[in-house]
Amino acid sequence: MAILLDGKAIAAKHKKEIAKIVGGMARKPGLAIVLVGDDPASQVYVKWKIRDCEECGITPHAHYLPAATTTEELLALIAKLNADSAVDGILCQLPLPKHIDEAAVLQAIDPRKDVDCFHPENVGLFMIGRPRFWPGTPAGVMLLLEEYGIDIAGKECVVVGRSNIVGKPQAMLLLQKHGTVTVAHSRTKDLAEVTRRADILVAAVGVLHLITADMVKPGAVVIDVGMNKTSDGKLAGDVDFEGVEKVASYITPVPGGVGPMTRVMLMKHTLAAAGRL
Repeated sequence: MAILLDGKAIAAKHKKEIAKIVGGMARKPGLAIVLVGDDPASQVYVKWKIRDCEECGITPHAHYLPAATTTEELLALIAKLNADSAVDGILCQLPLPKHIDEAAVLQAIDPRKDVDCFHPENVGLFMIGRPRFWPGTPAGVMLLLEEYGIDIAGKECVVVGRSNIVGKPQAMLLLQKHGTVTVAHSRTKDLAEVTRRADILVAAVGVLHLITADMVKPGAVVIDVGMNKTSDGKLAGDVDFEGVEKVASYITPVPGGVGPMTRVMLMKHTLAAAGRL
């Protein structure tokens, strides 16, 4: 049976360390969290982020805007937050309503306050190995691997998914740690053949139980970034956990694996934006 990569426990450890640093600061760091609309999943994610802020001693500045908010109105709020010295980090909870120009909004955030690492300037710095911030979920995955002493150098790494938020930056981070990286996606021929080569397998496509036990190399490290709902409303990942844990050496649960690590990276980035990390 695989060893569980307990993101919840590791994140709790790092939040305590952040809280200790914040406790010694004259001014507490501030994180602005902007939610547009009433998407239930986004509301839950924002609630978790606010709770993380409170546990770390970071001041959350929550802004709840109606779904009918225009791009111009959101950009005006971003401009105010950019100029607010009490706000060190800014995030807009994605996805935004379809009528809002998401690219314009993300580019309007001051790169020095872009704690999600979505601004093109920060993406470029990250890609050339001079990061101001790291993409949250991929960086959380790397921290989790580090905490469990899992070496990446020389390993065959397969990332299933090519999104700008997870797949592409995850591949780059693994490459920067000297992994040999393959990115698989919806047009990959014989996906199972590709995934079976992986010493480290990252599933990040948002398809329930896409990765089954027969697609996993015995002894592989399996990271499940997916967050899906089953027919009975429970949360589950892209990996068939029950089957794959019998084959893998390490595996992340869903929930309680990558999610808490993503959020703790957000806290670390807010601290960094305040000049204390």
